[in-house]
Amino acid sequence: MSSELVPPRKAVSQVVRRILAQRSIDRLISENDDLREIGLTSLDMVNLVLSVESEFNVRIPEGAITPANFRSISAIGTLINSLSA
Repeated sequence: MSSELVPPRKAVSQVVRRILAQRSIDRLISENDDLREIGLTSLDMVNLVLSVESEFNVRIPEGAITPANFRSISAIGTLINSLSA
């Protein structure tokens, strides 16, 4: 896997933090923290999918919109890499 395919972790993190801020959730999170456990709702997850598509200029196929792919910053990065490959 080339480094060109790796999305900037900072950008993924910023998308997640923006959504957390909209929910007034202000805490440090790591790449592997479970976003649902932190407090994101189903509606937040929909917003997260749309934000990731917009931020990284990708279309996420319906079949790839799963809790596992959006569980953490790390999982989102893996998904973006697979869509960009």
